Amino acid sequence: MFRRLYRLIPVVLALGLIACGPPRKSVFPPSVSIQEMTVRPDGQWQLTVRIQNNSYAGMNFRSIDGELRVAELVPVRLHATFDLDIPAFAGDITQVNLLPTPEMSQALAAAAAKGSGGSVPYSVAGRANAKPEQDKDARDFEFHGNDWLSPVPGIPHTWR
Repeated sequence: MFRRLYRLIPVVLALGLIACGPPRKSVFPPSVSIQEMTVRPDGQWQLTVRIQNNSYAGMNFRSIDGELRVAELVPVRLHATFDLDIPAFAGDITQVNLLPTPEMSQALAAAAAKGSGGSVPYSVAGRANAKPEQDKDARDFEFHGNDWLSPVPGIPHTWR
């Protein structure tokens, strides 16, 4: 009886060690916001989009696909592909060019006429495609965010 028990103990210990593999790190959706926006001479907007990794694991971000809504007007598509390795709880930026609607441009011009006291609300929503460091495949993460764009004093056609 004791011989069988002595043979079983190493098997149970080995199974216990196998179950103690590396812990999985928690993964959460990123935050996406506009860090800076420049109105180019051709009317396009060049956005500096900030992606904040809110996870306990580093992630390789590959694309965002969503919409930008300015001042509750009709939204425009916000889409970009890139390759950003963002460590846990860190952020990085990417450039996105888009063509705004005439109403969006008018809302921005009205806020700019107010000087540094003018601002325009915006919201972004969509999906960010990323591969967490512990996963084999990339997956989509939903993002939603809103904030304000205000003209930068002394730098024409630039908003933050």
